[in-house]
Amino acid sequence: MNILVIGSDSRGNAREQAAWTAATGESQDHRSDCLVLVHIPADRKQIFGISIMRDMFVDVPGYGTNKINSSLEVGGIPEVVRTVESLLGTHIDHTAMLDFHGFKLLTDALGGVDVNVTTPFQATFETQHQFVAGVNHLDGQAALEFVRERYAFVDGDFQRVRNQQTLLRAILAKVWGSLQDPATLLGLVQFAAGDLVVDQGYDWLSVATLAYGMRTIDPAAAVFFTLPTAGVGNVGGASVVFPDYGGINEVAVALRDGTLPQYAAAHGY
Repeated sequence: MNILVIGSDSRGNAREQAAWTAATGESQDHRSDCLVLVHIPADRKQIFGISIMRDMFVDVPGYGTNKINSSLEVGGIPEVVRTVESLLGTHIDHTAMLDFHGFKLLTDALGGVDVNVTTPFQATFETQHQFVAGVNHLDGQAALEFVRERYAFVDGDFQRVRNQQTLLRAILAKVWGSLQDPATLLGLVQFAAGDLVVDQGYDWLSVATLAYGMRTIDPAAAVFFTLPTAGVGNVGGASVVFPDYGGINEVAVALRDGTLPQYAAAHGY
């Protein structure tokens, strides 16, 4: 199963914006700040998360070559799906999208999360939260600053993606733990029903059922890696990340053949 997780940078309501684009075809002012393909093998023994750089310069079907994060703006969730499917030659079974507000609610519904900060920094916006080396307990606001920050790092978006992967791993661990805690689980169900935007064929109850079915998986064994890139550059005055199509093809083959565990092991993930 492939689930595309989309983090919208909407300052408003991403659910309403996505619905407007679906109904009218008109673009909306939000982009995918975070884009992760979550792959769950048929044996349900492990979870893989493949991060796609938001500035990766690719073909956006029907709209020409652009940053992949623009696909949400111009065509909503269906266009993001088409773009990722085209890039990886794989089928996306389901989608799940959160905006900034929803992300904070999720983190707070979990009682906050613990992340191991290996690159300490101070956020450059909003509360300018200070992240110290070692384990940090983050509430929703701090978690949002953790996954959004890029200007504090020498390698910008690359460290941001690593931080997003760290945070996703922490959320997985908390979600798995909540399956044994009825009160926390109820809070998650209430959150999902109101703030998680999923595709029409996959409601919040289906998400909960899937999570419960994988409750025996050790979240610490989840594997995250970034889709291969071929350097950075400038196109039309905008900073972009160029795709490594050879490396991407290796990932695509592994997804197609069901050999992603072997691919990840061979590349040291």
